[in-house]
Amino acid sequence: MKALAGVKILDFTHVQSGPTCTQLLAWFGADVIKVERPGVGDATRGQLRDIPDVDSLYFTMLNHNKRSVTLNSKSDKGKEILTKMIEECDVMVENFAPGALDRMGFPWETIQEINPRMIYASIKGFGPGPFEDCKVYENVAQCAGGAASTTGMLGGVPIVTGAQIGDSGTGLHLALGIVTALYHREQSGRGQRVSTAMQDGVLNLCRVKLRDQQRLEHGPLEEYSQFGEGIPFGEATPRAGNDSGGGQPGRILKCKGWETDPDAFTYFITQAAVWKNICDVIGKPEWKEDENFSTPPARLPHLNEVFGAIEDWTMTKTKFEVMEICNPLNIPVGPILSMKEISEEPSLRETGTVVEVDHPERGSYLSVGCPIKLSDSPVEVERSPLLGEHTDEILKQVVGLSDDEIAEAKEAGAV
Repeated sequence: MKALAGVKILDFTHVQSGPTCTQLLAWFGADVIKVERPGVGDATRGQLRDIPDVDSLYFTMLNHNKRSVTLNSKSDKGKEILTKMIEECDVMVENFAPGALDRMGFPWETIQEINPRMIYASIKGFGPGPFEDCKVYENVAQCAGGAASTTGMLGGVPIVTGAQIGDSGTGLHLALGIVTALYHREQSGRGQRVSTAMQDGVLNLCRVKLRDQQRLEHGPLEEYSQFGEGIPFGEATPRAGNDSGGGQPGRILKCKGWETDPDAFTYFITQAAVWKNICDVIGKPEWKEDENFSTPPARLPHLNEVFGAIEDWTMTKTKFEVMEICNPLNIPVGPILSMKEISEEPSLRETGTVVEVDHPERGSYLSVGCPIKLSDSPVEVERSPLLGEHTDEILKQVVGLSDDEIAEAKEAGAV
């Protein structure tokens, strides 16, 4: 039995943040009913298309395991159908611009009157405050949440990360909020409102940088490379390149073939517990007793020299050879894997982290699978729905309309 079997979710989300949330819940067995505009659908169906007139990968990879119903919620009949769906569903999720559902005639208070057990979940760019009415996209969220100001090289421009921490990251936060509210409803019998701001979600993932902001009040951040280079710190947490965010210094280093392969690099962490192993591997056994290198505090002013010596060694090995040598010695390293290498890695296919999905129009394509594994509730990734593919069955099963009533609704332009 699926973990969320029996839970009906009314999915008014679009683009990435909301669909990430509802897809995760669908993977766990919830019946996610994606509500889309007739003839238009989610905007990402047509964005970044690689095959003409076929749902884009942007859409398909964010809407697995869902059913699609088309509904014109601005029409009287559409409002009537939506009211019935609210009565029958457990959760309503949306990431519209601020105030959109209110203008449709379905503010939280109305939804609560229709179904007191309904959990109403929403994603917005900002929480209450001076920017709460602003629209937010991925990179804006990364900038406003503190990620960009702390990413990049010292002295360089702020950098946004390739990980979608603003959109997908916030969607993951919202999914946890929904499951928590469902659990609470089992005790209270009532639904509640769940909200997540993209700025808040990004900041939650940048907590170590907020940690460092407070540490700056008591002196320089000694594990940052600029400390060893004698560069003074400013008032805010600086960009630190590829320095480790934890207490163990780490950097990205060149490996054999880096001159022609843009991904021939490894991440190498000089963990204190295995420092002697590191010294032996890189041919610096004398550093084990040298007062400038033997202890973590002593090494901090000399990190450039330390990693320079390590890189001299890694450049003689491929990134996979580095891992094969260091892993048995408990030295933390990790190859920089390209998306091509990840897509071709057999172990990721075996665990369902990368899946191959068949689509009736697109054919076969690769997608991410569920990143969370449950021992008794395995996830089967099903293709995304075609626009309005399940309209008739949802109107029958959820709304309770007859064939004649469905035909009337279509004639009225409600679906």
